[in-house]
Amino acid sequence: MKTATPNARNAELARIHIAKAQLGLADDTYRATIRGISNQRTDSAKDLDYGERAKLLEHLRRLGFRDRGALPSRQAAAAKQALIDKIHAHLATASRPWAYADGMARRMFRIERVDWLTPQQLHKLVAAFEYDAKRRARKAAEVGA
Repeated sequence: MKTATPNARNAELARIHIAKAQLGLADDTYRATIRGISNQRTDSAKDLDYGERAKLLEHLRRLGFRDRGALPSRQAAAAKQALIDKIHAHLATASRPWAYADGMARRMFRIERVDWLTPQQLHKLVAAFEYDAKRRARKAAEVGA
């Protein structure tokens, strides 16, 4: 039986959750789909084995999920990490928790976690943080004047 490394497993789970968000699946529909694939054994994707995760991804593709393909290259992963680092810096400057960024990802893109965003979405999130920083600086200057 084929098994996935922890990183590959996490990437597959991330792709499953991205597919759920992209397709706009209701939670009960999503869980029922997982129960069908796992023969009623579980309703959570994290409990699926390699073959079941592959079947679930294939089912989600048939429903219309546009999978962006294989795992990103090292260069793309480094660029994505640089954007995440910028987000982290903005959060630290504004004294906000990481959950704030995850909340922005949910509101802006309907994706639960910043880690699951595409590079294009990360660029938009960084731009939103930069806009917020300028707005806070303008307010601080008005108060100080």
